[in-house]
Amino acid sequence: MLLNDFYTIQHSETLENGISVMVKINKAHEIFKGHFPNHPVTPGVCTMQIIKELSEKHLGKNLMLKTARNVKFMAIINPEENEDVRFDLSFETNESDEISIKATVSIEGNSALKFGGNFKKI
Repeated sequence: MLLNDFYTIQHSETLENGISVMVKINKAHEIFKGHFPNHPVTPGVCTMQIIKELSEKHLGKNLMLKTARNVKFMAIINPEENEDVRFDLSFETNESDEISIKATVSIEGNSALKFGGNFKKI
């Protein structure tokens, strides 16, 4: 779990079919010493893990990614320049009782990641 070490939740708002959450990335986190020295980049896998964790917290269920339909990285999240990151998530339960999650991750109003995937409850 990355919460409270890699990132902290600053603000969360429940929407009709989802949530909007502002998180603060911990720019002093150990991971940035290796990814990459003197040029920190938030790893894409960590951004996707935050989506999973925020979804689990909101839904009150443990989830596991089953399929990723759409994963499009559009901007680098440098924690020294953009430690505040917005996650907009929408949820839908499909016929297989899986949770379909669509997410847009933004920095300063610009999309950094668009994600769509199915998660199964565990």
